[in-house]
Amino acid sequence: MNDSDEILAVKAAELYYEAGKTQDEIGLALSVSRWKVGRLLVQAREQGFVRIEIVHPSARRFSLERELCGFYDLADAVVVPTIDSDSDVQARVAQAAADYLTTLRPVPRVLGVSWGRTLHAVAARLRPGWAVGVNPVQINGSVSSTRQATAAADTAVVIARKAQGTATLLPSPAIFEQAATRRAIEADRAVQSVLEIARNASAYLFSAGVVDASSVHVDSGYLTAEDVRSLAEKGAVGDVVGRFITEDGFVADEELNGRTLGITLDELRAARVSIAVIAGESKHRIAHAVVSSGLCTTLITDEATANDLLGRSTTAGNAVGDPVRIEGVK
Repeated sequence: MNDSDEILAVKAAELYYEAGKTQDEIGLALSVSRWKVGRLLVQAREQGFVRIEIVHPSARRFSLERELCGFYDLADAVVVPTIDSDSDVQARVAQAAADYLTTLRPVPRVLGVSWGRTLHAVAARLRPGWAVGVNPVQINGSVSSTRQATAAADTAVVIARKAQGTATLLPSPAIFEQAATRRAIEADRAVQSVLEIARNASAYLFSAGVVDASSVHVDSGYLTAEDVRSLAEKGAVGDVVGRFITEDGFVADEELNGRTLGITLDELRAARVSIAVIAGESKHRIAHAVVSSGLCTTLITDEATANDLLGRSTTAGNAVGDPVRIEGVK
């Protein structure tokens, strides 16, 4: 684009977006054809002279999604605006994950699912009939020593029921007292058959946990608050499918990892489709560990987490009532 066309493109953009003129009116004002005006407006967007942003709270952040995909080599990303309270953000991201599953093609006939509060919320927000014939399978152990409502069985069963499918449950704890016990249970034919189905799932859906006393593994009785403090001292930033990892995506504690039952991190990395649902300020570090180490192909998150992953803080958005913001850049 030469200088004269650049000036024309800026003028056309100002008349179209700021003055509300039609392309015919702009053509008359600039003494060019209507076709030329159309080309100038396209060039203005392509050259970055015009930036259009939808800022309604229900809108996705497409530009952030593209940046995340490019920077981390993701196949897909969904970013929802960060507004109001953290609980509201969690709910919006859970809804976005449920909506994403509904549109996923091809439909994952066998869906590997982890467990926890986030996936419990995703399952609750799936509408009945969101798909037909999807069969969830648990990808890590879940039998709890307490009576928490976030049991993996509930998550898998709800997803299956709403998709007219059948849930395959993994009848095993997530973490054992001894590695030898884990190996013995894993050798059981029933457990082996579930793990084989899990390893051949069409897609995986998982979240990530924090490494503090609020961890679902503490709630479930697998670990104590002292255990997670020790994990943090060893460099753990959170857990994925029950396996605690460092910021580089490596196992933080090999002894604990040896007592953990389920698919491995390498198996998750090798998946063709692996969807991570991670949101909230407390999960920024584990979100970075997940995407930077290739544990997911798709990330569903909030705007603040996306910006943190891209190395910048969230800037204040527009008012809720402003449907579109257009900025002319000269």
